[in-house]
Amino acid sequence: MPVALITGGSKGLGRALAEVLAGQGWDLVLDARTAGVLEAAAEEVRERYGTRVVAVPGDVTDAAHRAELVAAAGELGGLDLLVSNASVLGAEPLVRLEAHPLEGLRQALETNVVAALGLVQEALPPLRASAAGAVVVVSSDAAAEAYETWGGYGASKAALDQLAAVLGVEEPGLRVWAVDPGDMGTDLYEAAVPQDGGERRPSPARVAPAFLWLVRERPASGRYSAPALLEGAPGAAGGAR
Repeated sequence: MPVALITGGSKGLGRALAEVLAGQGWDLVLDARTAGVLEAAAEEVRERYGTRVVAVPGDVTDAAHRAELVAAAGELGGLDLLVSNASVLGAEPLVRLEAHPLEGLRQALETNVVAALGLVQEALPPLRASAAGAVVVVSSDAAAEAYETWGGYGASKAALDQLAAVLGVEEPGLRVWAVDPGDMGTDLYEAAVPQDGGERRPSPARVAPAFLWLVRERPASGRYSAPALLEGAPGAAGGAR
């Protein structure tokens, strides 16, 4: 069975991606910071789909934890797909740049960019050894558009996009996709803009099939919009953050 490693896999988009991949027979390594929530999510996916699901709680900014994640994938037989989904906002709720805490920006860059690259570096050997190695980084429309209060988070996602673009050039044997998932109802968005909490947004489960399309069809490395993929028009970046 193919093996995927998903960071931030206990809820939201990460959990939805775990569900759709497990439904296709993938074995999984899931990461999240809250052990109890992660273990419960892993057990539910295990029971529902009958695949192997390993829960490895920890923080992706910890190099030892990143090594543990890749080692867990190796125990399942290798690594075919790395999904870098774990991220932080840097400020909750989001604020204008004039008030953005610099320590919060450092945390966003450390989690959303530095740790993502660190995990890629750790995972490259087994990904290269896979017949279909792929990397997905979860981006945001805020990486490409100027939205008030989204500057710090958007800057971190823009940096992540560039890392993914260069990785795709440097690793032609892999597929490397940066994916803007579009508008979703998640805890992250609720924390970012709590005043919008009552507005209905698509669930992550409605977005996850776009990622599954990428894994199945393996288009060229690049940046993709999940809403465009779901509409049958893969390619240009866009959609809502």
